Amino acid sequence: MFQAFSILFLVSAFMSYINYRWIKLPNTIGLMILGLLVAFIIIFSKNYFPDLYAFFCGLIIDADFKTLLLDVMLSFMLFAGAMHVNIQDLAKEKIPVILFASLGVLISTAIVGSLLWIIAPFAGISVPLIHCLLFGALISPTDPIAVIAILKSAGVSKSLELKIEGESLFNDGVGVVVFSGILLLLGTMEGAEAIANEVGYLFLEEAVGGIVYGIILGFIGYFLMKSIKENPQLVVMISLSIAMGGYAVASLIHVSGPLAMVVTGLIIGNKFNVKENIGEARSLLNNTWEVLDEVMNGILFLLIGLYIHILEFNLTFFYLGLASIVVVLIARFISVFIPISLLRHQGDKLKTTTVLSWGGLRGGISLALAISLPLGTSNELILFITYTVVIFSVLFQGLSIGSLVKKINI
Repeated sequence: MFQAFSILFLVSAFMSYINYRWIKLPNTIGLMILGLLVAFIIIFSKNYFPDLYAFFCGLIIDADFKTLLLDVMLSFMLFAGAMHVNIQDLAKEKIPVILFASLGVLISTAIVGSLLWIIAPFAGISVPLIHCLLFGALISPTDPIAVIAILKSAGVSKSLELKIEGESLFNDGVGVVVFSGILLLLGTMEGAEAIANEVGYLFLEEAVGGIVYGIILGFIGYFLMKSIKENPQLVVMISLSIAMGGYAVASLIHVSGPLAMVVTGLIIGNKFNVKENIGEARSLLNNTWEVLDEVMNGILFLLIGLYIHILEFNLTFFYLGLASIVVVLIARFISVFIPISLLRHQGDKLKTTTVLSWGGLRGGISLALAISLPLGTSNELILFITYTVVIFSVLFQGLSIGSLVKKINI
């Protein structure tokens, strides 16, 4: 895996240069487009350069997308993203963020799963409802990394920006817990009461346990870093060890690593005043994590683009994938509109819902969860339609959200 990761890092840096100099798209979107182009070129040249094609296939397989993202990169990306969110600003949007990341994910999961189960037979495919709900759970978490910069440049309100960013930080962890709960339902033959107890215990252990663990880890990390603030290099080293080691320990004690990293990053980033850049330690810490965040996201979106050659094209799957795009957008709109309707929201609720719906991109988390599905769970179908939704989400929604914000004047 290390060799594959190193080559992907090299390619990501080179393509980032190309995008920055000539294409000038948001880096994540530009890298995914370039990755798709490279993948298509190599696929079409398979008969002419079989050795190159074999090397390329081996590179993507060796990279092990699921393990690379869920076990390695996710901790860095969530920690880095949370470090630069102001807790006081986020607290003003805490109710919408909590509702979007919990109730919204559950509503979206139910709607996507139900609609997919209804429309799949029209494509000539019979998919069990529980498998459709698995797809609903893995596709519901949003990944707006690529769109945040566009929202800022489009002049979107700080309140709306915080809603999108805060939701994305927390709903990854909630989505993984919901996904795990449905997998648990799939693998048990026990009664309804026993199943409910197991799912409830899973939620308490994973979600609540992850938040509590993140609070403890965050304050330990902060006090350690504060005590050595005169040594900037050691401060950075401690932060790296917390993100890496803390995430690994979370999996060992069976709590949500994603939620733990978000909470830890929020505490350390705000208690250590990362954004103020006062003092060498704070400045070095801030710059180091900004670079790491850029590197990890670059590799992730490049790999999403390159991953297309792993999929075996199926016309029926493709039609269902196109239908799933519409299903996911409908579910997203409803799952945002219901929580907003429960709140006293300043401004046009319909406009806000539209931007939040279109700005809720799907990305690497959804794809990694789809890859992790065991055999016998309609895994090939779910992987194909997940990839279709992710590609549409990043390319079409990501590139058009800025125009949408300006057009509806939110």
